[in-house]
Amino acid sequence: MSMHSTNDWPPEPDQRSGQSLDSTVSSDPQPPVDEDSTVVANESDATPMRFSNRFEDYMEVAATPELFASYLDVHQDWFRRCAHPMQADPIDQNSYAITIGRFGAFDYYVEPKIGLELLPAEQGVYRIRTVSVPDYTPPGYAVDFQASMQLVSVADPADVEGLSCSTHVTWTLDLDVDVWFPRFIRVLPQGLIQSTGDRLLGQIVRQVSRRLTAKVQTDFHESRNVPFSKSPQQKNRSFF
Repeated sequence: MSMHSTNDWPPEPDQRSGQSLDSTVSSDPQPPVDEDSTVVANESDATPMRFSNRFEDYMEVAATPELFASYLDVHQDWFRRCAHPMQADPIDQNSYAITIGRFGAFDYYVEPKIGLELLPAEQGVYRIRTVSVPDYTPPGYAVDFQASMQLVSVADPADVEGLSCSTHVTWTLDLDVDVWFPRFIRVLPQGLIQSTGDRLLGQIVRQVSRRLTAKVQTDFHESRNVPFSKSPQQKNRSFF
């Protein structure tokens, strides 16, 4: 049986993916209940399956960390534009409700929507964490998204006077997804559900990451009129 994604993303940029360091499945929390949901507590197993993934990556921009930080700090100007075709609706000054796309396997599909808060930099580290989306109860799933990003100055070895530098943006994401599967899914072998869920989670992370990376990188250089000698695909792996 195969996995499917039915979203509006264009073809993936031709670049290396990030490192997915760990994927596991476990169970623990209580299920969300939504009377309008297609998956509610009385139709699904009361114990969720947890799919976990740790993802590390980097990208490069042709500017100092200070200049790139000044761009990141006003995410209200660029985040929704760069997130497209994902729908990103503001929740408050620093948070967005993100609709990622429609994904599924075994004739079971979900359209994940999560709230993400882009926290102000603290000692040079930017963090993103999950927040609740007002008036929305996830239908049969729960997401814990914890990410951190750091800007590292890199000197140009060809610049003997040390007047220019680029910035490596290093990124770490810890992602846990609990899914309350309907009973017709839970009758399948748990190992099959685990391996399929792990692959699907990795697919979603890679798909979103590659596109958002390239769009943020391009948007920064164009909006700040900063020349970039190489194409974004040649000098990054992933941002998100």
